[in-house]
Amino acid sequence: MAGTPTYATPPGFLGVTRQDASGGTGIAGIPMDIGTTNRAGTRDGPRAIRAASRMLVDGAHPGSWVDPAELPLADLGDFELALGDIQGSLARIEQQAAAIDHLVALGGEHGVTLPLLRALRKKLGAPLGLLVFDAHVDTWTDNFGQAYAHGSVFYHAIKEGLVDPARMIQLGIRSPVQREVWDWTLGQGVTVVTAQQFHEAGPQAVAAQVREVLGTAPAYLSFDIDALDPAFAPGTGTPEIGGLASWQAQAVLRRLGGLDFRGMDVVEVAPAYDHAEITALAAAGMVWEYLCRG
Repeated sequence: MAGTPTYATPPGFLGVTRQDASGGTGIAGIPMDIGTTNRAGTRDGPRAIRAASRMLVDGAHPGSWVDPAELPLADLGDFELALGDIQGSLARIEQQAAAIDHLVALGGEHGVTLPLLRALRKKLGAPLGLLVFDAHVDTWTDNFGQAYAHGSVFYHAIKEGLVDPARMIQLGIRSPVQREVWDWTLGQGVTVVTAQQFHEAGPQAVAAQVREVLGTAPAYLSFDIDALDPAFAPGTGTPEIGGLASWQAQAVLRRLGGLDFRGMDVVEVAPAYDHAEITALAAAGMVWEYLCRG
């Protein structure tokens, strides 16, 4: 055990104090919550995830033996938003993300993924592959009448050509969904692995399917914490029963080493509904798995 107790760890993610992300990975919070979730409250997600990450600073990853303390990480604080202005906030997020070579974003609601993908698409000049952990397809044309929100993020990402739907795979889907939304999603070429299919196939088979869909070209990882069952992540805006266990998500991520991920986000942590930090710790753990995947 380290000589410094975890409660004394600096407030940056994994205790990181460096603020210059040049040549490495930048951690940034995006405390956006536009109130279109069933239960609002994700603006405090970045703070909670950073605080929970203090539990992960004491040594190397037991699977890859990567020590996060030796990675070129920087915690850049939280992005600036245009409070009350959805389009303005999306534009500001995109602008700030464009300046970071490799970004890991702590949400905030899932709507923040759209400007992150926009920034990467412009930087790379080609659509990305996309791995999504989520309970919801998020391909609705609108969300309670709001065109840009957490339920329509991937509709816009596909329509704008930010991602290649033939290289897009969603894991853990299980929420109610209109048949036309489901058919549209599959019709675009998206691979959907429902939570039940995931449970029946197992993480090893699912990870192999992810590798097959994404291939070797650049890809992005978006982890909505509600992919996990509420037993493992109660602190989220739209919980759905029958989800993934934390260990199942870990087991997939640990089998994705070598894939060309260009960024990641973990979103929809709502601390007001959490219990004993277990949702925030799960979110911090998924970022930890991403950083240490090898």
